[in-house]
Amino acid sequence: MSLTSQICKVFESIIRDGMVRHLESNMLIQDSQHGFRKRRSCLTNLLTFLDKVSGCLDSGENMDVVFLDFAKAFDKVPYKRLELKLKSHGITGKLLIWITDWLNNRRQRVCVNGSKSIWQAVLSGVPQGSVLGPILFLIYINDLDCGITNWILKFADDTKIFGTSCDIHQRRKLQDDLNALFHWSTEWQMLFNVDKCKVMHFGKHNAHYDYTLNNKPLVKVTEERDLGIVISGDLKVSQQCSQAYSKASKLLGVLNRSIVYKSKDIMLKLYKSLVRPHLEYCTAAWSPHYVKDKELLERIQRRFTRMIPELKGLSYSDRLNALKLWTLEERRIRADLIEVYKMLNGLSDVSFCSMFTLDLSKRTRGHSYKLIKSRFNTVLRQHFFSDRVIKFWNSLEDSTVSAPSLNCFKQRLGQQRHLLQMGLP
Repeated sequence: MSLTSQICKVFESIIRDGMVRHLESNMLIQDSQHGFRKRRSCLTNLLTFLDKVSGCLDSGENMDVVFLDFAKAFDKVPYKRLELKLKSHGITGKLLIWITDWLNNRRQRVCVNGSKSIWQAVLSGVPQGSVLGPILFLIYINDLDCGITNWILKFADDTKIFGTSCDIHQRRKLQDDLNALFHWSTEWQMLFNVDKCKVMHFGKHNAHYDYTLNNKPLVKVTEERDLGIVISGDLKVSQQCSQAYSKASKLLGVLNRSIVYKSKDIMLKLYKSLVRPHLEYCTAAWSPHYVKDKELLERIQRRFTRMIPELKGLSYSDRLNALKLWTLEERRIRADLIEVYKMLNGLSDVSFCSMFTLDLSKRTRGHSYKLIKSRFNTVLRQHFFSDRVIKFWNSLEDSTVSAPSLNCFKQRLGQQRHLLQMGLP
């Protein structure tokens, strides 16, 4: 971990902002990278990935996904090779000299219970905890997907490669891509931890092909945690709901045992900051549609509202009104609508046209950004973000979808809560 003074971090921020402007204006960073970039996040990565997977399954195709794991990626970046990458991205002159000097001659030591080890020279790796470190790492692995024929997505070092696998030709193409990735990792000294690289097969008639990396067979899994979300082989979200419930329930128990004076204001702030985020993390990518999963998550909020002494004896809806809270299902719909607004207005780098189709026919009712609901062959696709959000989006008023800013959209959305409730089953 890099511990530096505030003035050093401010100077790093100035250098980083200049580098980012250069990289983004010249479109030098690959579109596959979603980490440490504006208008991109874990959610944009997951939505892009799940849109491809669910779309292929809805078309009756099979898909294979390989989750790759680098071995201590941030600590393994070699300085000389990083310098070559910086030059290839147009970062030269005094700036390159400054970055080189900033990386070299670093030392580190370990402190445990007040006992300190001797200082050791740091010979590789971008400083973790620094401002400049993340962008240097993105530059280093930027050409990882050059020459890859299948889809690849990255969030910093978290990488997955996936493609259709309906015949042996497609499966061999994916294996060729894995071989190319391994060749890149050895050439640039950024090795994979093959034992932790896993493959997941999607599709009812998937052949479960045996993929290898460095001639070692990859472990086949039916469930994998990706960017904090549990991805299952059938794309059902019950396991993700269970894990979110478990984490939120434990934290709620801690609050109940730790807080003696459970006033409404104090408990509400603690719930919103510590408990509810576990129930709402990237919900646009995994919003449940089974009643049992919805009720499991809602159970947390019901339990929380009962913890406040002054609200005991009231019904759940009355408790929510007293706390000015929405149900969790309403908040998930709100999160979906916010994501659509961001895509429509360029606040998210997920392509709006790849997810939705605008209804260009002239209508006298409704707003001018209505969406066309596509046909689907599976229930899975029906409940994916790009389909389930359409009826709620189309029901909004024109003043809401035409809001001049995201904050204004959120405010007007709050005033139309009754429209969201009308769309609920």
